[in-house]
Formats: sequence, structure tokens, C-alpha cells
Amino acid sequence: MEQQRWKQRPEGSNWGEFGSDDQLGRVNLIGPEQVRKGAAEVHAGRSFCLALPLDLPGGNALNARRNPPRLQPTWRGDTPVLNYGMDGLVPDSIDVVSDDQVLICLQYSTQWDSLAHVGARFDADGDGAEEMVYYNGFRAAEHVRGPQEMAESGCGCDGGHLSHADALGIEHMAEHGMQGRGVLVDLCRHFGRERRLIGYDDLARIMESDGVTVERGDFLVLRTGFAEAVVEMGGKPDPQVLHHSCSVLNGRDQRLLQWITDSGIAALCADNYAVEAYPAPDVAGRKSVLPLHHHCLFKLGIPLGELWYLKDLAAWLHEHGRNRFMLTAPPLRLPGAVGSPVTPVATV
Repeated sequence: MEQQRWKQRPEGSNWGEFGSDDQLGRVNLIGPEQVRKGAAEVHAGRSFCLALPLDLPGGNALNARRNPPRLQPTWRGDTPVLNYGMDGLVPDSIDVVSDDQVLICLQYSTQWDSLAHVGARFDADGDGAEEMVYYNGFRAAEHVRGPQEMAESGCGCDGGHLSHADALGIEHMAEHGMQGRGVLVDLCRHFGRERRLIGYDDLARIMESDGVTVERGDFLVLRTGFAEAVVEMGGKPDPQVLHHSCSVLNGRDQRLLQWITDSGIAALCADNYAVEAYPAPDVAGRKSVLPLHHHCLFKLGIPLGELWYLKDLAAWLHEHGRNRFMLTAPPLRLPGAVGSPVTPVATV
């Protein structure tokens, strides 16, 4: 049974429009028609991997709390199961087995942000007091739980969980499929790797120049050249160079935010670190330091893809006078996670 968790919703949000218990947001717009539109873009039968290697950017210089993946074998007692001879278990066996595991930061490399990634302090109850809430009014501590709440409930003991998004977890996107039509806007082709704050005027001008149109339910994909610079650094990223390179969206541009609302896009993806400039241009008063995340994840339920690798796809599309493709990009079906690695595949 649906229950409304809020008495007032943020201005300009779509809370409740897909149902009071909705956990997909604008991903709901990716239905059978959008999948067919994506499939209709397949003519050459060629596919492009849009993921960086999962060990890039490399180190943790770009984000101190996110570390590269750590691979290790599984173990049978004190013996690593790597080049493991099965004759120790089954006499006369000729089999050799390798089996591994990984410790990974889910948003280290090419990734999706779930709708539980960024929330806000907002008076959802209409009583003058702000609560910590996420898209569609789901509550911090109640629906998105950290170590304290997990310990108090006793729910983390069996799986060893220290956090869990009971609502808005990444698994909902995985179950939906995340497959449809992608539309590429190549900012790098116009601006190179110049650090440039992209607002509505720049975006609209480039889309008109390149004949790009975006329709309801599309994945909007932005190439800036950032991921290409990361690859060239070979696992040793230079934060000073990267933080002053390539285009970033201006999350303070209200016309840009309104265009995102009006466009009907179901997801917004880019090859850079946060899609938008971080920190955003300063303004007076209380505000979000990630206003585009606030607008997309918190208000509209638009998931964000970050650090996608777009160079090869962009070159092929430009050569063939195209900007649309079929996109297949499901995250891990990992219940309770607030982000996920992804290996997007574009098919043309």
C-alpha cells in the first residue's frame, strides 16, 4: 500500500508523480518504446565499451576516501585458491582452479549514482523543521541507514552490512534494465580540454550546431575529454591538472536546470568526475554545493553517470554524422548500495 512520506515537496520537484512509493524517478520513462528507439539506432552492429578500467583514475589523489580496487584470491584454509591444484581434494584430478574476490569502492571509476547518493535537509513535513530526506521523501536513518541504525536494528549481523539503502538502492535501476537510446553531446570537439563552465547557452548552441535533439526518456551523454586525460596519466592522476581541465556543467545556471526538467531526459551521464563543477560557483546563503546533483537526484530522480569513456564512440559517431546510439548500462544488482560500477555498452 502506498504511503506519502511528505506533506510538501521541493519546488520544481516531481515527487509523487510516479507514485508515492516510487524509487526510480525519471528512469520510469525508459519503457518499451525507448528500448525500441534505442534498437532502431543499431545499423552497423558495432559496440563500444564506455567504461574505464576499474583501477583508474588510480590512487586516491582525486578523492581521498575512494581507493582503487584490491584483488585477492579466495582461500581454502590458509591456501590461496589461485593456480590451485584440485588433486589435493580429489585424487587423480587434473584440474587447476583460480578464484578471486575484490574490495572495491563502488564509485571509484565508471559509475552510476543512485537516487540515495545525494539528499538534502528539507522541511518535508511542513512543520518548519528540516529533515534529512532523499528523492520522493525517503528518510535518512529510516530508509537509508548507516552503521548506527544497522547496529540498533540488528539487521546487519548476518551479511556484515554497515550501511544499507532500504529505499532508492542501486538494485532498482539494475532490475529496470537501464537500456534505451543514448544521445551524445560532444563538448570536447568544440572546446577541447579548456576548463569551461557550461550553462544553458553553450549547451543549446552546440546542440543546434551539431543537430542534436533530445527527447523524453533519452539518456543524455556528455563528452568533455576528462576521462581521456585520466587514461593518458596512466594511473597517476594529477589533481591540479585535472581539476582545471575540460568542460563541466554549471549547476547554478537556472536555465540549464530548467532545461533538464523540461527535456524529459531519464539519465544524465558524462566522462568527467561529477558531471557538474565542484565546488559550484558560490552564492550567498544556504545552498547545495552540488546543485546539479540536488536538482537531478534529489528533486527529479534523474540518476547520474560519471567517468564514462567516450572517445572512441564519439569519433565513430562524428565520422558517420550521427549522435544517437543504443545504450545498455545496468549497474550491479547489489541491494542497498547507493552507487555502482557500470560497464556501459553503446551499439551503433
